[in-house]
Amino acid sequence: MKKRVAVIGAGPSGLSLLRAFDSAAEKGAEIPEIVCFEKQGEVGGLWKFEEGKGVDEHGEIVHGSMYRDLYINGPKEVNEYVDYSFEEHYGKVIGSYPPRPVLLSYIRGRAEKYNLCAKFSVRFNSSVSKISYSEDTAKFTVTVKDRSTARNGTEAKVYSEDFDHVVVAVGHFSTPNVPQFPGLEAFKGSVLHAHDVRDLSEFRGMDVLLVGSGYTAEDIACQCFKLGAASVTITFRSNPTGCCNWPESIKEVPLLERVDSNGRTCHFKDGSSKDVDAIILCTGYLHDFPFMVGDELRLVAGNRMWPLGLYQGVVLETHPKVFYLGMQAQFYSFTMFDAQAWYVRDVIMGRLTLPSSTEEMVAHSRKWREAELAALAKLDVKPFQGDYVKELIRHTDCPITPEFVDKTQQMGVDWDKHKALDIMSYRDHAFVSAVTGNLARTHHTPWMQNFDDSLESYVNF
Repeated sequence: MKKRVAVIGAGPSGLSLLRAFDSAAEKGAEIPEIVCFEKQGEVGGLWKFEEGKGVDEHGEIVHGSMYRDLYINGPKEVNEYVDYSFEEHYGKVIGSYPPRPVLLSYIRGRAEKYNLCAKFSVRFNSSVSKISYSEDTAKFTVTVKDRSTARNGTEAKVYSEDFDHVVVAVGHFSTPNVPQFPGLEAFKGSVLHAHDVRDLSEFRGMDVLLVGSGYTAEDIACQCFKLGAASVTITFRSNPTGCCNWPESIKEVPLLERVDSNGRTCHFKDGSSKDVDAIILCTGYLHDFPFMVGDELRLVAGNRMWPLGLYQGVVLETHPKVFYLGMQAQFYSFTMFDAQAWYVRDVIMGRLTLPSSTEEMVAHSRKWREAELAALAKLDVKPFQGDYVKELIRHTDCPITPEFVDKTQQMGVDWDKHKALDIMSYRDHAFVSAVTGNLARTHHTPWMQNFDDSLESYVNF
């Protein structure tokens, strides 16, 4: 009897796994039965824009964290699929920093090229509510809510099926990390987490406070400036963003200490204060997997390049029949997802043998954590993640090559230089595709002057 594999999520990482199994089948291998559960109605995961905020009509956290006018903040060439270039998808060369809809179309285009949703059982509107494991049967029981059956006030149909392996591919950018500050509850303006930001033009003319100094804060600060915010103040806990060329209306200050009783004045650790109209919490997300029953199935991790608990970054050390994709902080996304997917595929198919003991897996992970800490000490973790991708692909027939990784690593170096020169114009640069060898087209409108984030506007020139 064929093995059965449950894949949770049909976003980029879940689709990478389907493509990995598809690639094996193309070469004549017998592959397991794959069932992919996706709670949304289409593939695309986080890249699908959702109007809703907070909790959806089914009582679940809205998955999407994207906002209008979001352009990618790193060159698309770094995460180009080696078996499906942007040029193949669009029939032309396009710019290096496209908006969200351009990426979503590209992700879906690869799935359509390889007919993944027809070759595999991809069940849409299917929300996984519980996954448990039985020692007696050596099977996972996956309990699913079919959201498409919830009509006219009736409860959604719930059913369960058994599987031999589970692959969690839901990402870790959906459950907001919400810190508390004294007086925040009395703030008279808008307070929201970046997860619930949908249109930054609503902050036009306002004094905005961003809590956090990561890439989200950096991008929202740029977008607020572009869309006419009066000022942006970024408050950081440990380190500022690292940007040294902010416009005059964007300032960075140490961490917020409290909000004054007047409901508007924010006080910071350096003794300074600022009256603001809105507070956006750019404070990251939690690795949250409430559907996994029991500590041995549930990954506990923070947002870092090497979360502990996963052998080779994907195999759950407490239960090696469970795999997690894309749990790392990311310089690479699609590229890393493919590398991980091919590795997980080969473990499931018995092509790769795992260490015989948990202790060996834990020791292996700790060596990678030590390498991550060394990279952090050098303030440059991109080569570390490149080395990780190389480590995975050397074990499989994944089409990503070490040369591709080297070329995209250099793109990261150039990206940093461009941002250091001008944070507001780095998206106007163009990169050479490591897949086709062609230079991206300089977009027809500089990013600061471009207020149309539609696919049509971006690719039709």
